[in-house]
Amino acid sequence: MSSRLGNNLKRVNDDSSNVTPPENEKQDFGGQGYYNGFTPDPERQGGPRKMSRIDKPISKSISGSVDGRRRSADESPDSADITVGKQLELEAGNAIQYRTCSWQKTAALLFSEYICLAIMSFPYSYSILGLVPGIILTMVQAAFVLYTSLIVWEFCIRHPEVKDVCDVGQMLLWNKRWAWWFTGVMFLLNNTFIQGFHCLVGAKYLNTMTNGGLCTVGFSAIMAVISWICSMPRTFDALSKLATLSAFFTFISVLLAAIFAGIEDHPGGATPETSWPALGKPLVLIIPAAGTTFVDGMNAFLNISYTFIGQITLPSFIAEMKEPRDFPKALWAVTIAEIIVFSLVGGIIYGYTGTNYNTAPAFGSLGNELYLKVSFSFMIPTLIFLGVLYASVSARFVFFRIFAGTRHLTHHTVVGWASWAGILAVLWVMAFIIAEVIPFFSYLLSLMSALFDSFFGWIYWGIAYIRMRRADYGPGFWKNRGWRGWCGIILNVFIIIFGFFNLVAGTYASVDAILVGYQVGGFGGPFSCQSNGL
Repeated sequence: MSSRLGNNLKRVNDDSSNVTPPENEKQDFGGQGYYNGFTPDPERQGGPRKMSRIDKPISKSISGSVDGRRRSADESPDSADITVGKQLELEAGNAIQYRTCSWQKTAALLFSEYICLAIMSFPYSYSILGLVPGIILTMVQAAFVLYTSLIVWEFCIRHPEVKDVCDVGQMLLWNKRWAWWFTGVMFLLNNTFIQGFHCLVGAKYLNTMTNGGLCTVGFSAIMAVISWICSMPRTFDALSKLATLSAFFTFISVLLAAIFAGIEDHPGGATPETSWPALGKPLVLIIPAAGTTFVDGMNAFLNISYTFIGQITLPSFIAEMKEPRDFPKALWAVTIAEIIVFSLVGGIIYGYTGTNYNTAPAFGSLGNELYLKVSFSFMIPTLIFLGVLYASVSARFVFFRIFAGTRHLTHHTVVGWASWAGILAVLWVMAFIIAEVIPFFSYLLSLMSALFDSFFGWIYWGIAYIRMRRADYGPGFWKNRGWRGWCGIILNVFIIIFGFFNLVAGTYASVDAILVGYQVGGFGGPFSCQSNGL
């Protein structure tokens, strides 16, 4: 493995001589997507930091033939030679162009991904963990996600030809074909589960508004069809406009829920037996209640973790940015907003509804039916759009592999559009089935977080850090870099270990909670017409 990596670094050094910019041109972080050599200790040599490639994707680069015509082997540029500038140049004459997102539009996509319905699971998490530990974990999780997201960004800057997290996973695991397939399967399952989650909650909303006016299966099907139609745009630039509306209305929705929780006479409850005033005054816990089980605590943490972790989409977003170096601007903006909104909304709603009247999503904790329906209604755009966003990311993964190197990828053709619609239809049918087979809210969040976020939120990015620093500074990089190297290796080994802990312990806790829920009749059955309204 080390000899192979050494050969890769040598190849980069040899190739870089052809693209070294003039001496009077300032070298900034990432340049135009190429790197001018490998320096084991750039600080000692007085030059700018040099970043070396890890490997190249197995699959064909989109931008290697984005003008829609097939190239000969001699003419096709190697995917490792495709820079951001070259991609923009090749796309210039296409009817459908992909590198079109500004950092502001990327920020809109991030806001729509993170400022979402899952915020309304925070009061539930705080009711289990206690208010103080819950808020502390919220901030700690935000810090880890920010750090690992910057690692994702650095990796994409080094390798501007990557299309999505599947390319990244394959490259991190030493360019093994099985790694690409493993990441691809996990990637599609994660995204399809999220689509199913939004079919489920869409049916919950429609049942709430109509007081169970239609079979729940029918409402789920309606949400799937509406979402399929809204998934048709093929670029993130087009979706960014819908993303802005989604994030704005979600913010209004959770803000109204927090205000209504404060001004209403009393909270609500999950069932008539647990509604006000059956359980007394709202009970607010500063720390976890005595006897809180590991399963309950782990599920509460996984709910918080799920809401923050979204690194799975970041390579896809960065791949469509006109200037990937601006990505941290979008990342910092959404992280600051997350910490403020999640902590305030979760804390305020929990403070007024307490542990005894808490539901997930927290709209059901409101005692005034009008308040519940008004605040929940502002969530409609995100109920549709976030599932649409993940469907689009998945469809790109499939579509780009099928049509890379053809005009169907970059021009308006019947085959291209029919295939795009067909891929989306399959994804939404699968999402509908998941929504009906796993008909519950908070535990579905926990299960998705344990199975998928362990890799896409933790494990992969600890490995990415180690591989990038090894490429830049050599096998003993933590020794070569002094205290920074030791801090970096310790932190990222912890990130990898914690990811595996999340995978094992989180999956156990989620499955155990789901089994208990079925045993006590806490959930409706699969493909049930029973109303799941709040």
